[in-house]
Parts: sequence; C-alpha cells; structure tokens
Amino acid sequence: MARISVPFVLSALAVMASAAPVSVQLQKRIAQTIADSTSDWEQACLTAGGGQKCNPISQVAFTSLLAAGKNCDQQDAADQMIDLAKTLNNDPEMIRLTQIFVQQPRNAPDSLQVPYCQVAPKNAELEGLFHCQFSSSDFTKFSGDQTGNVPLGLSAVNPPGSCPAKPDGPVPDGVQLNTLVTNPVANGNAPGAAGASSAAAPPVSSAVAPSVPAAASPSAPASTAALAASGGFQLQNGQDAIAQNNQFAGLTPTSACTDGQEACVNGGFAQCVGGKFVITQCAGGTTCAALPLVNKPGTSITCTTPADRDARIAATGATSAGASSVAAPPVPSAAVPSVPAAASAPASTAALAASGGFQLQNGQDAIAQNNQFAGLTPTSACTDGQQACVNGGFAQCVGGKFVITQCAGGTTCAALPLVNKPGTSIACTTAADRDARIAATGATSA
Repeated sequence: MARISVPFVLSALAVMASAAPVSVQLQKRIAQTIADSTSDWEQACLTAGGGQKCNPISQVAFTSLLAAGKNCDQQDAADQMIDLAKTLNNDPEMIRLTQIFVQQPRNAPDSLQVPYCQVAPKNAELEGLFHCQFSSSDFTKFSGDQTGNVPLGLSAVNPPGSCPAKPDGPVPDGVQLNTLVTNPVANGNAPGAAGASSAAAPPVSSAVAPSVPAAASPSAPASTAALAASGGFQLQNGQDAIAQNNQFAGLTPTSACTDGQEACVNGGFAQCVGGKFVITQCAGGTTCAALPLVNKPGTSITCTTPADRDARIAATGATSAGASSVAAPPVPSAAVPSVPAAASAPASTAALAASGGFQLQNGQDAIAQNNQFAGLTPTSACTDGQQACVNGGFAQCVGGKFVITQCAGGTTCAALPLVNKPGTSIACTTAADRDARIAATGATSA
C-alpha cells in the first residue's frame, strides 16, 4: 500500500485552495493627506489676522477626517472655523474654504460610505452642506449603526457620493475637494468672498452675499415691461424693491423655498438648497436688501447699509409697493459677491461728506477704479485680500494670485458709486447700468 506523506497532502490542499474561487470581498482602505484639507484655510486665517488661533483649529478640523471620528466631528470643526472667521470681519475667504472643507470626504478604512451628521450646524453658513464620498466607496453600504445613511433633511443623495460642491458624483480617492472646485455650491450661487474700496482706499473685508444682476425682461412684471419703452421704470423698480423687502421680512430660516430661490432672511443673503435656505450673514453694519436698478426694469439683492438702501429706493420716488410687484417671481442671482461701502474714503471724499457733495467724487472714484481694473490680468501682482475686476470677472487676491469668478451672462464686474455716503462698491451689473450710475453723479473723468 502506497504511503502518502504529510507534505504531499499539504501541498495538494494548497493547490486545491488556489484553484477554488474566492468568495470573500477584499476591502480597500481609502485615505488622504488630511492636513491638505485645511492648509489653504489656515493661510487665509493668518492673512485675516487670526494669528495663533488658526493652527489649533486647523488641526482639530483635519483630524476630524480620520475614520475614528464621530459623524458630526467634521461639521463641529467647521462651525469652529466659521466662528473664528466671524471674529475677523466675516472673512469671506475663510468662510468659503470652510464651506468646501465641510464637504471633503472622510477616510474610509472599510471601503464603505461614511455616514452623515444628523444634527443641524451651529452656523447658517453651513446649512445644507454635507460631505462627498470617495469614488471607490461601496455605494450600497454605509459603515456604523446605519443612522446617518442620508444627509439631514434629505431623502436620498443622487448621484451617490456627490455633495453640493460636486453634484456630478464622488471625489477621486485621496483627492482634496478644494483642488477640484472653488464654489461651495456648484451652480455658483453660494456665498463667496468680496470687498471694495474707492480708488485711493486700502482693500476692505466685506460681506459675503452674492449680487443679483438685472432681471431678464421676460421676468419683469407686465406693468414694468410696459414702462421700459418710455424709460419710466424707475418708480416701478423702487416699488418692486419695497415689495421684495416686505416679503423678505416675513421669511425665516425654516420658511419653505424652491431650489435656486434667493432672498434676504434675518438680514443675511439666503439661497435655497435642498429645500432649505442656506444663509450667509452680511458684514458688520450692513444688511441684505433688494435694491432698484437704475437703467432698466428690475432689482438686485445685495448687502448694503440701511441708509444706502433707503436712499436708492427714495431716488426712484417710490414710497410703497406697486400692485404688480407683489406677484413678481424671484429674481435669479449671479455667482459673484457684492461689495458694501468701503470703511474709509479718500481724504478729498471725506471732506465732501459733511456738505453732502460726495456723489461727484464717488463717480470719479468709480471711473478711476474701472480704469485701473482695465489694465489688470489674471497674472497681475496683487496683495492678499485685495479685490478687483479682472477680464470682466470679480477677482480676489488669494496667496498672491487673483482668484476670478465670472459674472452671469450679460453682466460684467464694475466699480459703482454709492448713493448716500462716500465710497464705491464692486458688483456684477450690465455695462449700461454701470454707465448710468456713474453718469448720475455728474462725473465724466477720474
């Protein structure tokens, strides 16, 4: 009888095992260089004057992306980032980068989707935002106790793995979202950085609410459209602005809204995302308001001072809402931030303020700024925090380079004279509206 050795048996078993199909699914660890997720934010924080407060918050934030973190650690860290930004004049770049950070995918050691936080954020700037997933995730399963399988307030994420900043799908494995997108919401309506100064004034940190260009003529109320031919639309524009502001006064963060709708809520600029208002507060001393356009039917929504709002409306002759304006549909907004009045004005402008004769100087300052902007290019030297118009788009200097956001179709970036106080603003508007506002000051040259 032949004897079979133990080594032979073990060898045979090994061969059989190698030939047998493997039914166990291998799990892939999906990781990233977590410090890269907040490095830009930390630099923006230092630029804004955050000093030694920046790095500790940055470290807490990027550590929240580790797989061991709890479902809401990332959002809690983002709330701390926003809190600090608000103490630094509502620094728009810090806020923008935080809104992108809170959507950065977290590490997934088991290839499963990472669950979402089920608690509302402390800061309105983070409402409606949730993290993307990495592309190699198993989009049929979630890790954890299965209590956070959809973002707060939603019934599903479509396509799976997407987020407001990247609605076309998940993020490639290990890649930082801030290298793929610049806007916290992909349609461009999310709040961004903005600021302004008159020709001789230093850059001023500003509000973060987007500007709204003129409504297209088809969306104007019938009576307004009829007035346009005769140029008598200014009164109607003022009435429409009053009506919108009255409507905004009744809105709350929990008011029903339609995706893409823009409004003012509790003094902040609000955009409806996922059926909820995402609110960005205006800079100190300013409030969100609907303003009448100058050269065509329509209104704009922006952050400005109450006095400037009242002066612009009063200039139209309006004292109450018009009948047609109440039914006017929401005005679609541009993707570019509005800029409130500069905190300080040139000496010559300040001297004129006492007598109320600053309008001409404001127009001259606007002309001077626009002439200066005409010579800028995307590669022009700039100082961090500086704002300008470059190639028709709104530009902010970040890390020594201009970051440019293009205006909506038919509009261009321009410096505009304020109405009720010394200074200028930078916003997207039509070329005709720009020229009309400057001409109204009597200015013809810088």
